[in-house]
Amino acid sequence: MGDQVRISGDALQLPGGVTVRFMRTLRLPETGTHPLPPGIGTFPLRRVSDHPDTAPQEWLARGGVMLPVYQREAMWLSFSASAPAALQVGVGKVCAVSGRPWSDRLSQDPQNYVVLPRQPWLDGINSGSGTIRQFVAVPLGLGATVEGQVTGEEVWGGVQLQVSELGEEQLAAWRAEQRRRESTRRAAFGGYGGAPGAMPMAAPAAAPPPAPGGAPRPAGGATRSPVSMGLGAGGRMRQEVYRDDRKPSDWRDRPSGRVFVHLTTVPEWRRITGEPAPPSPVNRAAYTAAGLPWFDYYDADAEDLAAPGTLGRVKPVGDWLGEDESPWVAPHPGQVKQLGDGNQVTDGDW
Repeated sequence: MGDQVRISGDALQLPGGVTVRFMRTLRLPETGTHPLPPGIGTFPLRRVSDHPDTAPQEWLARGGVMLPVYQREAMWLSFSASAPAALQVGVGKVCAVSGRPWSDRLSQDPQNYVVLPRQPWLDGINSGSGTIRQFVAVPLGLGATVEGQVTGEEVWGGVQLQVSELGEEQLAAWRAEQRRRESTRRAAFGGYGGAPGAMPMAAPAAAPPPAPGGAPRPAGGATRSPVSMGLGAGGRMRQEVYRDDRKPSDWRDRPSGRVFVHLTTVPEWRRITGEPAPPSPVNRAAYTAAGLPWFDYYDADAEDLAAPGTLGRVKPVGDWLGEDESPWVAPHPGQVKQLGDGNQVTDGDW
């Protein structure tokens, strides 16, 4: 299935018109519940197979892509899809939605995937009651990752993605309904989809989520550092993980594509690729002090998934690595914006 996944710029293109971007963001305090932090650029992506002489052998065996993160750097995953899709997200081969071990099949009891395009992003593991715990990068071997706390060992690290598409009949029905809605909309607004009296406008080109400060979020002889990083749980923020309202039989029996995303330290990224990693993002106090936006998103028609017990018991990385000493300045209410409703990548043995 690896030949079905491609890199396009700093985005992954998966089957079914699914695009995933890995967004750098501000790390939240591990106390309290916060609005959604901004995206401050994408993580760079490189194919593991392009570096056969420098990448670890186990990475080459698993295939996929890699990206560089700083310790305790936070990230969120941005999604888009041209048609309905079910996307499984694993952290160290632990499902970020259900807390269960990674599976090659979809499950609705408990649900082990997010539904696109309804789910526009995922900032962390499902902690229930309309919240998640932020994805924060930590080295393997300390026991601080979600993988280490849920399974008792740290073997995989990284992020795993797997996409399943609608069955042929369901997809054809969805497309017919989209054509019907578009025809109705055009008839109501003068034949070109705009408001009465307005001039027609060209459709915008697809683009990455904008940088902070603009439009809303569509929308990380010396001793050698560890090569692999995993994701731990950080601060809590308001974000729902939506329940699928389709029947299990609506989805295809087998996934259409999957990819392993390896997380590496900045020194190892430089050693493997020969490239410098992007500098660490602006500190959160400076961002907030500048009056730049944070976000809130709510879908009134969607039902939130309850937190699985395994993920609810995951401790934040501060319990393992000590308190974060970075200054914290809470955004004022006016900064929180309300949002309304390549190249082929090889796949290995994982």
